[in-house]
Amino acid sequence: MKTENRLQQAVANALKSLYGAEVSADSIQVTVTRKDQKGDYTVVVFPLLKISHKKPEETGAEIGAYLKANEPIVAETETIKGFLNLTLSNEFWAGVVDNAEADADYGYVRAGQGAPLVMIEYSSPNTNKPLHLGHIRNNLLGFSLSRLLEVCGNKVVKTNIVNNRGIHICKSMLAWQKWGDGATPESTGQKGDHLVGDYYVRFDKEYKAEVKKLIEGGMTEEEAEEKAPLMQEAREMLRKWEAEDPEVRALWNRMNEWVYAGFDETYKALGVDFDKIYYESDTYKVGKGLVLKGLEEGLFYRRDDGSVWADLSKEGLDEKLLLRKDGTSVYMTQDIGTARIRFDEYPIDKMVYVVGNEQNYHFQVLAILLDRLGFKWGKDLVHFSYGMVELPNGRMKSREGTVVDADDLVASMIDTAREMSKTVGKLDGLSEAEAEDVHRILALGALKYFLLKVDPKKNMTFNPAESIDFNGNTGPFVQYSYARAMSVLRKAAEAGVTPAEKIAPACLDSKELEVIRQIEQLPVVVAEAGKAYSPALIANYAFEMAKTFNQFYHDCPIMREEDPLRKANRLLLCKVSAKVLKNALWILGIEVPARM
Repeated sequence: MKTENRLQQAVANALKSLYGAEVSADSIQVTVTRKDQKGDYTVVVFPLLKISHKKPEETGAEIGAYLKANEPIVAETETIKGFLNLTLSNEFWAGVVDNAEADADYGYVRAGQGAPLVMIEYSSPNTNKPLHLGHIRNNLLGFSLSRLLEVCGNKVVKTNIVNNRGIHICKSMLAWQKWGDGATPESTGQKGDHLVGDYYVRFDKEYKAEVKKLIEGGMTEEEAEEKAPLMQEAREMLRKWEAEDPEVRALWNRMNEWVYAGFDETYKALGVDFDKIYYESDTYKVGKGLVLKGLEEGLFYRRDDGSVWADLSKEGLDEKLLLRKDGTSVYMTQDIGTARIRFDEYPIDKMVYVVGNEQNYHFQVLAILLDRLGFKWGKDLVHFSYGMVELPNGRMKSREGTVVDADDLVASMIDTAREMSKTVGKLDGLSEAEAEDVHRILALGALKYFLLKVDPKKNMTFNPAESIDFNGNTGPFVQYSYARAMSVLRKAAEAGVTPAEKIAPACLDSKELEVIRQIEQLPVVVAEAGKAYSPALIANYAFEMAKTFNQFYHDCPIMREEDPLRKANRLLLCKVSAKVLKNALWILGIEVPARM
């Protein structure tokens, strides 16, 4: 039982004993005590005055006296106005450490039989370009969310839907046909996704030139964009693809395979993976069939030009295109088909889509359409909406070739970690291979932590130099705190000193208690983060835990401590602190180096 829940029940018992009132424990407000006041937990007394019919100070004193006499974990009480501060016993705090030490999965709730199945979709790349910084945030959010929900007791299936068809892919294919001269990843030495992405940029460049020329010839911008020869050819290629033209399909297969191989390299470098990958080319027909069936049943309507639409005016929205006038599908059609296939394949209790906030309307509509088609689970889908990520110098545009490439960013982060390590000399004594592995761990830790510590709903600016600083609210700071704890344990082992098997309560002082209070909060924060779908809460907990441990490290010299019992106590706190940091960072997909 959580400490707050235990104290809530104890206060409920006090109210019944003192005032004869039956009160729900959940209604009693218990919070962590403010740092500027004495105590561990605080009971808010004001709402209880209507039961006691007494002043706040008198009510708090009476409840405090009852708790001190009847609740073993309460050692001291103090009432300040309408707040009853409770100081818990050293024996209680010692038990927190002992329980954390005994549980390898401390902070986690593992899925049992009958646990809910949550499917999480993230990444969702297009095969016309490599992954960029925006994709990195998506992948890291999705992967960490999958781990977060897993340690909250759910079964989790991680999925990816690869958008491998459509006009964007045809643009890259057409540009490669026209200007590629047979180039391949092997002949150019490029990753396949980069090679294909270059031709997407080339298409846009040539297309803009055509549009400009048509405008100069007297067309409006809208007319020029519609009638530009390149765009006409790309649309014709899409029609041929949907008609399964063998030549177009062969080129499509070849170029997509190049991209898939490139994506796999990037996913591996980022440390993310998937349990199941879906492809739009396999799902759009299912969605198209469902839309046509809905049309027959009067759920949708066809316009004079042949396009199919959904009228959402009853839901307070507008109209949504489902099939173009030439019969080709749109993203909504694909998502309907993919949802149908997924729910046929898995007994999903909750479907979570990790997609940027520019698609809020899309998923609002998707939920309505799935429900209209008779799929009752549609209403309950979760759109994990997150803000955009920018660099200090502004936004990115993939078709103009101004994106921050994911591969380049990871490589530059590793280079930065290497240079910083040389400057501060933290890796002296490691072999070259060991040092390089630490550089990789630090670089990815910096990248992941910086992107995950921000509330997902907010837009953010990613600053590579700031993210890899060893000081402040950064991944390397938290990783270094873990490495520091492990260093203390190694030095103790070399000196023949072992951690205590159990904490001796009498030896706990204020700095040690501060560490234990942070240790106690990991299961609480994990549960809160799971309910809020917020990896940011885990990141900020890890930072607070690291800060508290480092303060303890500075204020309580461990290896210089002369009292053997106190030294053993502190070594056990080191050991458990390291575990807690490691467990928190694991949820974020961040590795920890044993040495730094």
